[in-house]
Amino acid sequence: MGLNTIEAAAVEAARAAPMLAQVERWVAVNSGTRNLDGLATMAGLLADAFAALPGDLTLVEPSPVEMVDTSGTVQSLVHGRHLHLRVRPEAPVQMLFTGHMDTVFPADHPFQSATWLPDGILNAPGAADMKGGLSLMLAALQAVEATPAAARFGYEVVVNSDEETGSFASAALIAQAAKGKVAALTYEPALPDGTLAGARGGTGNFSIVVRGRSAHAGRNPRDGRNALVAAADLALRLSQLMTEDLSVNPARIEGGGPNNVVPDLAILRVNFRPASPDAIQRAGAAVHALADAIAADHDVSVHVHGSFNRPPKPLDPGAERLFGLVKQAGADLDIPVAWKATGGVCDGNNIAACGVPVVDTMGARGGAIHSQEEFLIADSLPERAALSALTILRIIEKGRV
Repeated sequence: MGLNTIEAAAVEAARAAPMLAQVERWVAVNSGTRNLDGLATMAGLLADAFAALPGDLTLVEPSPVEMVDTSGTVQSLVHGRHLHLRVRPEAPVQMLFTGHMDTVFPADHPFQSATWLPDGILNAPGAADMKGGLSLMLAALQAVEATPAAARFGYEVVVNSDEETGSFASAALIAQAAKGKVAALTYEPALPDGTLAGARGGTGNFSIVVRGRSAHAGRNPRDGRNALVAAADLALRLSQLMTEDLSVNPARIEGGGPNNVVPDLAILRVNFRPASPDAIQRAGAAVHALADAIAADHDVSVHVHGSFNRPPKPLDPGAERLFGLVKQAGADLDIPVAWKATGGVCDGNNIAACGVPVVDTMGARGGAIHSQEEFLIADSLPERAALSALTILRIIEKGRV
């Protein structure tokens, strides 16, 4: 297909942006999801950077979020603010761009600094996931803004502070921003060879609080109601829900105490990975049915907290067209583009659930994310910025995907 003059200029501008220096500054800031001071610093840096784009930029307060603590009590959980940018909401072609500023590395984690490895590999917290992606997203948008096509192009950018813990404080903002968009691009990292995530499963996280009755383990154990045993029984029964389209992982039981005391509190943390809407319905009904059964069988109280916060993301016809458009753009840039299904989840799941076609791994190439070996392939920054810029221009030209 080849590039026209406008496309070629935008591609070169995207490639030339000072992304690497930007990423090196950003990875030096610890922005773990629970590090509110670090997130505030990161939000300020991002606001300064994205202010280079036109439009209305704000730092949005997080939505209220609750969690079950180790005492079985529901507590409010504080999050950082989210960056939200709106540009030309009256333009005929509207898109959504999303990313996250948080990482999985808390303020006291030993992985805090960047190290250059051979062959242009940057080992740093959040380098691939996804501070590299945020930088190349900005470079692509700036490149498109410099073209005549920008007048027909409106968009929203959402960079949230809580993606790594499920986006509970930002889901409503993302859903609102997705309305009326012809397509969305999210900047999770691609695999080291450039492969994108295609279809994704969903996820649900639950904290199930079991309250029994304390008693002396030697004098009157039968007067007690062992919450730990009840929670373990529930974990076993939940694990038996595993099917081809539903993964179940009872991950942790909190509770118990001295050996001579029957424990009266246990909290079961469990993760579900549904591959279909039907699996969500089955699992949701089963959780509550099994909780009731455990309560009756063990004479304890059982309270279920949690939800399926990310639905499965299939490759529907709209998504297939968008992937095809990205693939053609890649071919015209000599960038091979392929994709495969994955069990991981991200904000792309929620965007797709709004009926908006999305490719959610438009970020930098890298790997070993969520570990101290996380790495970014530095040469992929100009490569993927160019891919994004060309993809955006072609969506503008078509007015759809």
